[in-house]
Amino acid sequence: MSGQRLEFFDASAVLFDLDGVVTPTAEVHMRAWATMFQALFEQRDVSPPYGDADYFEHLDGRPRYEGVASLLASRGIEVPWGDPQDADDADTVCGIGNRKNAVFSALLEREGIAAYPGTLAVLDRLGEIGIPVAIVSSSKNAVPVLAAAGLADRFPVVVDGVVAADEGLPGKPRPDIFLEGARRLHAEPSGAVVVEDAVSGVQAGAAGRFGLVVGVDRGAGAAELLHAGADVVVGDLAELLKP
Repeated sequence: MSGQRLEFFDASAVLFDLDGVVTPTAEVHMRAWATMFQALFEQRDVSPPYGDADYFEHLDGRPRYEGVASLLASRGIEVPWGDPQDADDADTVCGIGNRKNAVFSALLEREGIAAYPGTLAVLDRLGEIGIPVAIVSSSKNAVPVLAAAGLADRFPVVVDGVVAADEGLPGKPRPDIFLEGARRLHAEPSGAVVVEDAVSGVQAGAAGRFGLVVGVDRGAGAAELLHAGADVVVGDLAELLKP
């Protein structure tokens, strides 16, 4: 970590994205998106078919409905935006997003979730030295995911998609939800760390002028994360514990 603007374990606070950073829910989200969009595109005879690149380009790290709209636009598909209360069979952006969330919830309930061991080890170290932490996630599923992983008591501050909607905060790549997380931890951004695995999340951390932005490469690509503004990229947070 030498040469970085801020040493990780000298931070005044650490703000973690959830999916792909704390828990492997990004994998569950990827499967849920693939299941839903493959069926939708097949039904509509859309070409090219849905692929993993669509997840990283249009969906990863974005608020759910914005991701749906972005991906549909990439295929030239126009549907009404609708309302967040739309049924999951509605042919609207919100209905399609809710359809994906139903698939995700079913997978989470059936299979459960466990945190990455390396992230747990880093959380243990942060707890030992008294550095406060928060979850900052675009997901509206953050609280149930933390509960399913047995981590609810680890994070006294959670700024997620529900909070963002309630308070009118724009999603990543805008920095607003990270700035709100820092505010709730009484930390200045320049002294705090953002930990992200999504390009849009890294962009948000850089835009918020945080003291250190750590990219975790779970598939987005180290070069892409660095280009987006990460100060350092690791494959697993356990690397931060190495001398």
